[in-house]
Amino acid sequence: MNTLLVLLGPTGVGKTEWSLRIAELLKCPILSADSRQIYRGMAIGTAAPTTTQLQHIPHYFVGTLSPEDYYSASEYEREVLSLLPKLYEKNPIVVMTGGSMMYIDAVCKGIDDIPTIDETLRRELQELYRKEGLDPIRQQLKILDPVFYNEVDLKNPKRVIHALEVCLMAGKPYSALRTKPEKERPFRIVKVGFTRNREELYDRINRRVDQMIADGLIEEARGFYSQRHLNSLNTVGYKELFDFFDGNCTPDFAVEKIKQHTRNYARKQLTWFKKDKETFWINLSDKNEDIVNRVMMLLK
Repeated sequence: MNTLLVLLGPTGVGKTEWSLRIAELLKCPILSADSRQIYRGMAIGTAAPTTTQLQHIPHYFVGTLSPEDYYSASEYEREVLSLLPKLYEKNPIVVMTGGSMMYIDAVCKGIDDIPTIDETLRRELQELYRKEGLDPIRQQLKILDPVFYNEVDLKNPKRVIHALEVCLMAGKPYSALRTKPEKERPFRIVKVGFTRNREELYDRINRRVDQMIADGLIEEARGFYSQRHLNSLNTVGYKELFDFFDGNCTPDFAVEKIKQHTRNYARKQLTWFKKDKETFWINLSDKNEDIVNRVMMLLK
């Protein structure tokens, strides 16, 4: 039976390492489910697979788009579902790994039929956001979709702006379009969640940020400074450094904020993923756990 093996978990847990090991054993490709690794030039800040790793195991959805390109979970769903039949012709198992919750849910469960957003409208709302901030966009959303207004994180510009875009394009509330049932897939889905003890996970995150800085994250972020308004760069690791470039903080303070915000994101990911009762969880802190054998048993 054709199978999609989904290896998920919080940032910094070790998904890349284990996905490479498992994909090599299965002799199958890897689909990245990371909403930032898909952009070119952001390899350090997104902890993307290295050039050597990409050459060793075929990867998809890594470094394929310009940071200026618009991309969404619905487009990811469409492209993955179009690609999988071709990949299954060569191997009955494909690995998908990443921590972008919406991307994984889009492929595994389906996403609502959200209209394509007109580029003119998108630019207008982005310009409004740049000039006047998020408040006028929040107020429009409150009028057009009070239900979603009361659910959304009102401090998250990506979510708020997208909801208003949909309201204006569809002519109906965004919340009214988010009620579709889970979609059937013509392949088996096996989800494996990786976790670690909190102290160990946080230590790994902190050390990884230090390594990113050593690898040149500051220089990588500086190269995108003129494009800092792009949604793709509203990302932990870049936005804190942009604040430093603006003169609002010291570099050490920016690095500590990257660590803090990454830890916060890891908690958010775990909360989201833990809601899915179909995920088999493996604690990588358990040194007695035979990780590969456990995953192989789940595939039988």
